[in-house]
Amino acid sequence: MTTRLYTHPIYLEHLTPPGHPERPDRLRAIAKVLDHEVFAPLDRVEAPIGDSTSLLLAHPREYVDRVYKTVPKDGLARIDADTSMSPKSWEAALTAVGAANAAVDDVFEGRADNVFVASRPPGHHAERNRAMGFCLFNNAAIAARHAQKKHGAERVAIVDWDVHHGNGTQDIFWSDKSVMYCSTHQMPLYPGTGALNETGVGNIVNAPLLANTGSRDFRDAFRARVLPSIDRFKPDLIIISAGFDAHYRDPLAELELVEEDFSWATAELMDRAGRFAGNRLVSLLEGGYDLQGLALSVAAHVGRLMKG
Repeated sequence: MTTRLYTHPIYLEHLTPPGHPERPDRLRAIAKVLDHEVFAPLDRVEAPIGDSTSLLLAHPREYVDRVYKTVPKDGLARIDADTSMSPKSWEAALTAVGAANAAVDDVFEGRADNVFVASRPPGHHAERNRAMGFCLFNNAAIAARHAQKKHGAERVAIVDWDVHHGNGTQDIFWSDKSVMYCSTHQMPLYPGTGALNETGVGNIVNAPLLANTGSRDFRDAFRARVLPSIDRFKPDLIIISAGFDAHYRDPLAELELVEEDFSWATAELMDRAGRFAGNRLVSLLEGGYDLQGLALSVAAHVGRLMKG
């Protein structure tokens, strides 16, 4: 089984205010852990910059133009209290989208069985018309639409295990039966969405978890809600919104997971990808703000992707 890794130095040039949790050091921690010899077989490819027209797969043109006009010539431009742009943020965001779409191409065209994209800024909070929660454009949503448009995918499943609910992805696919969105997340917590009764047109599956619940409840929710939904849906492609801020070390939440939980969830989704989608699985980095917890979790996740 071939696992491909996309990343790019431009991601380090998307700058955030001092003390901000979504910072370039996140990718440096990931790069360091993936430099270990156990990851030598990874197929490492520099992420390509995306075409700005691909943003229109999930966002209206007026929104894309508004974000572009926000890019500062120097310093930082705030979009909201949590989300900002620096001079290289536009290029970094386009390259995050480019990598996500390239990963979809890889799994459909046989260059890889699965792909992990280590990019930033993240995407799952970006709604159709609104940047928020550190996110500018919704990488997972764009990748799903790309799979449908270019490769004829009829059913795409997006599974989001970030500790924060992916309100943006839910917003974009709320009325679209061709894309299933499944999320495990802490609740109550930012952004305040993700209740059980938020079901879209039957394609939204939320599994909210209380703080301090830990591994057992996370795995039970996955078994009870996420995996049966995928089994019924039988997707042509699985996209993971891979946030690792549910790790017990993370400062922004309290779900108390350990890295083995991410390895277990990866294996379960790989099993479904093998049964329904010709092994096609794309994983996109979302959150994860304690550098050690993030590095250990990514190592467990990517290591499991490589095992096949």
